[in-house]
This record gives sequence, structure tokens and C-alpha cells, in this order.
Amino acid sequence: MGSFIEFNDTLQLTTEQGFPRELILAAHLKKPFTAADFEGKVFQFHKQNMRIYHPAPIRVFLAHNIDGKWLHWGKAHVLEQTIHAETKSTSGKFKIAQVYSPEFMKVKNKEDVDEDKQFKF
Repeated sequence: MGSFIEFNDTLQLTTEQGFPRELILAAHLKKPFTAADFEGKVFQFHKQNMRIYHPAPIRVFLAHNIDGKWLHWGKAHVLEQTIHAETKSTSGKFKIAQVYSPEFMKVKNKEDVDEDKQFKF
């Protein structure tokens, strides 16, 4: 008998799952954010299914899931993670380690995201 736990290098979250509300694309396009803008802030997430993320200091990619489309924002460090066996879910805490420039976000979206999940700018 075994169990299934997914290993992820991308922390892909909807707003409801804990994607930082402070990361607003329209604001970022006008005046780009940097990781320094989020220094000392810790964010919480909760996802269905049991998963393991690379723990800090190893990075995970941080992506906002907007109606099934993935917008990669940068890199995060997962500080804590808990697997909830009864609910088959995962929760944790992370901090923002890097925020991509708007230009790089567009390139990463085009080059690294499956076509059906690409966010349209």
C-alpha cells in the first residue's frame, strides 16, 4: 500500500488559495515591484492535494492562477508546509524572493507555460 504526494517546484495559487493580493499586474506594469517591496512579509497558502515544495533556501516559482491561466511573477521561498492527511491538502507559509520585470514575465509566459495555460497580456 502506498500514498501519492506530489513534488512541486512551482507554487501556483489562486487569490483564494493565498496568492498575495498586493501583487497587482496593472500597478506592476506602471511601476515594477521588487522583492524589497515585500521584505519581512510572510504569506500563507492552502491547496488541495498533498504536495511537497522545495523548502527555503531553495526557490520555487511563484505563479498566479487567474481563471486557469498561469502568470509567473517570480520566485518564492517556502518557509513552512504542512500536509493534512485527513483533508488531503497542503498549507504553508512563504516569502517573495524575487519579482520578475514585466518584460521577463511576458517572455517566461510565452516560453515556459503550456499554451493552454498562458496568461494573455
